[in-house]
Amino acid sequence: MLIRFNDELAAYVDDQLVATGKITKGAILGKQGGVWAASSGYNLSQAEQDAVVKTAFTQPDEVRANGITLNGFKFMTLRADADEVIGRKGERGVFIIPTNQAILVAEYDAPTSAGEANVVVAKLADYLKSVNY
Repeated sequence: MLIRFNDELAAYVDDQLVATGKITKGAILGKQGGVWAASSGYNLSQAEQDAVVKTAFTQPDEVRANGITLNGFKFMTLRADADEVIGRKGERGVFIIPTNQAILVAEYDAPTSAGEANVVVAKLADYLKSVNY
């Protein structure tokens, strides 16, 4: 399946992440930079995008030490490695998972558990990897 930027990717964010009721907001970033799609009102500043694209997976120690800020909200980093970045603060959490060409960012909030949110994000990441995206 050929995926066009923005239209079809926005459908993935809306239908495969947010519509599940487990993810409150999310985005798909290109590994070379830029927001390809984001849920309504989810605005990542250039510095926040750079932290995800340029730092999260290349300098995990920095992300673990300093946390990660998304849409103006700072998460404490629980895990940062080549496979995913997991952040949490209070009842909110985030999963950041790279695929072949993109990076998924998905936030959740109580009463959703981290495990429930992770299943949703990992499923979309696995699908995008399977179609070489």
